[in-house]
Amino acid sequence: MIGRLSLILGMIKFEHSLFALPFAFMGAFLAARGLPRGGTCLWILLAMVGARSAAMAFNRLVDVRYDATNPRTQQRALVTGMLRKKEVVLFILASTALFFLSAAMLNTLALLLSPPALALLFFYSYTKRFTSLAHLVLGVCLGLTPPAGWIAVTGDISLSSLLLGIGVCFWVAGFDLIYACQDVDHDRREGLHSVPATFGIAATLAASVAVHVAAFALFVAVGQIAALAWPYWVGVGIVLVSLVVQHAIVRPGDLSRVNAAFFTSNGVISLIMAAATLIAYWV
Repeated sequence: MIGRLSLILGMIKFEHSLFALPFAFMGAFLAARGLPRGGTCLWILLAMVGARSAAMAFNRLVDVRYDATNPRTQQRALVTGMLRKKEVVLFILASTALFFLSAAMLNTLALLLSPPALALLFFYSYTKRFTSLAHLVLGVCLGLTPPAGWIAVTGDISLSSLLLGIGVCFWVAGFDLIYACQDVDHDRREGLHSVPATFGIAATLAASVAVHVAAFALFVAVGQIAALAWPYWVGVGIVLVSLVVQHAIVRPGDLSRVNAAFFTSNGVISLIMAAATLIAYWV
């Protein structure tokens, strides 16, 4: 049993929860003006793990045909037969139950919004079949996390959490544009839609810069609206450096360092933003 679960967690890159989780807590920190109660933090953590695990497993399940033809994904457990579809379906059901239970333990609004939120996460898996805006849809999915964190604490919504959510949406769309450049040949061959497949790599990297500029501007706006102290602005400065480095190491003719741009730089951004926000309330 543990071995099968380990295969599933490896398939969905469970460790990449790092990208979304800190922004959910950032929304919670803004709402609580510091650290929320321990029980609230626990249920936020479990809700995020449940939602992301269900969504990623669903994505692997519905995309198995395309994963089998992509050299980058041909070794995934569903493709090789190391995992059965039935096992993945059971994992999706368990993760969904965890998400709904966690939302119910937070408050009524969180529970009411959990089904449409999960539906959007599942819907993303089909978008590359018919639109090049799939990157933006992925951004919207992760952009839900800061308002969700705010809702978890207060049971309502705020302008600052919405702006942060839009900023996260642009941030995610920007790095997904970069990551998608690796699959341009496969997407064209399979008739899948993406910005790199439609407009080329050079235009895609330029678009990524533009949306990351918008994301940074929104991060600045959140700090101003929430009147956050100087540690937040130190964090924003580190984010700016990270974004600049991310774009400096990727070129249209050289995608060899895309994984470095994707994993290292973006993991740093989410963690730094959350930590800087929390520390801003402690000084």
